Amino acid sequence: MRTLVTVCLITLVAVNSLAQVPWKNLYNGKDLKGWVKRNGNADYKLTNTAIIGVSQLNTPNTFLCTEETYGDFVLEMDVKVEPGLNSGIQIRSLSDPAFNNGRVHGYQIEIDPGDRAWSGGIYDEARNGWLYPLSINPKGQKAFKNGQWNKYHIEAIGPRLKTWINGIPCANVLDPQTARGFIALQVHQIKREDQNGLTVQWRNIRIATENLKEAVWSGGEDIEEVNYLPNQLSDNEKRKGWRLLWDGKTPAGWRVANGDNFPTAGWAIQDGVLKVLGSKKDSIRKGGDIITDQSFANFELELDFKLTTGGNSGVKYFVVEDRKKKPGTGAGPEFQILDDKVHPDAKEGVNGNRTTGSLYDLITAENLSEGNTDKRMNPPGKWNKMRIVSKDGHVEHWLNNLKLVEYDRYSQIFRNLVAKSKYNTYPNFAQASSGHILFQDHGDEVHFRSIKIREL
Repeated sequence: MRTLVTVCLITLVAVNSLAQVPWKNLYNGKDLKGWVKRNGNADYKLTNTAIIGVSQLNTPNTFLCTEETYGDFVLEMDVKVEPGLNSGIQIRSLSDPAFNNGRVHGYQIEIDPGDRAWSGGIYDEARNGWLYPLSINPKGQKAFKNGQWNKYHIEAIGPRLKTWINGIPCANVLDPQTARGFIALQVHQIKREDQNGLTVQWRNIRIATENLKEAVWSGGEDIEEVNYLPNQLSDNEKRKGWRLLWDGKTPAGWRVANGDNFPTAGWAIQDGVLKVLGSKKDSIRKGGDIITDQSFANFELELDFKLTTGGNSGVKYFVVEDRKKKPGTGAGPEFQILDDKVHPDAKEGVNGNRTTGSLYDLITAENLSEGNTDKRMNPPGKWNKMRIVSKDGHVEHWLNNLKLVEYDRYSQIFRNLVAKSKYNTYPNFAQASSGHILFQDHGDEVHFRSIKIREL
């Protein structure tokens, strides 16, 4: 009798546990009650189990949006798409007449059957571009199965956004931009006749907004995390040895190059942003380049930067001070920061090796992650995330989570490049075992934040 009671209690606990997640179906199998179409004219057809989006020429991206908005939630659905058609699932998205005439914008979970295989990545539609390209998660690139139904599991809790496809972790993002918005099913704009009439299907669309502890999936912490929280480290970053290189409030840890103190002019700290002040018309206000107090050898540096129109700056590393030289200057390999479309320096040098992300005057930045020249840089007025990785002479430049440059600073190839560059008169250029990190004051207003580092 005791065994029977025990079994009954276990069964009851299991049933109650399952019942703790009050899933809500977002499609009733009959009509589109609770949904509204926005922006484009692509068609949505219905079966008793699925919503089918049909691509159409001569129309912009089309979005089938929930009338209801959602904050914290877990969203699940099955997806199948025909090759040749890109699509996506919008979450926490918005449509405001005051923003780009009501253009749907916000987080998009990618549906990508192409060779790039970025399904499950997170794209910021009509706003900031790729937040999490799957090029930084090769295992996640293998999750999506073309020609089959794929199970998407999406978690949006606080600023953390996480995705899985077919049980495989794909993206892990911390981003504070939007806390609430609608869900939407996208039919992507097409440009070729052979794409006309291609379909993307969604079924078993359900959402949970309560008892989310029972709906979230464990795991996924081992994949790359991308943190967009200004001047904050995540718990995961702290465990991995990251630390803030700038506290977001004071000049502690920084000083003028070849000097002892932080500049009294030319730089400002305002609202968690370290600013180079535009000073071309007033040379007295120019503060000069600033460097870290500490030197670094093997490291990973990450930060956000924002240009103003026509802006020019850069981040140098392995900078060795020379107190005989004028304060405010320093030499070292440079991650160029530039308004490529406006600033004339973009056309100088050789084959674009003075454009953003390039190893200045030495190696031209290209999109190595996708195998093309589109660097996917956000324009002046918007933040970009840059990363420099240096380990035992091997150096990488990254922009918005895409690799742009890769080289060995101890190689003969690198020395040959230096010999043909403006640095050919600098003895042992970029050969120091360690050096300071330098932010350049080029006389243009440029903003920096979320400056963090870990030593490797």
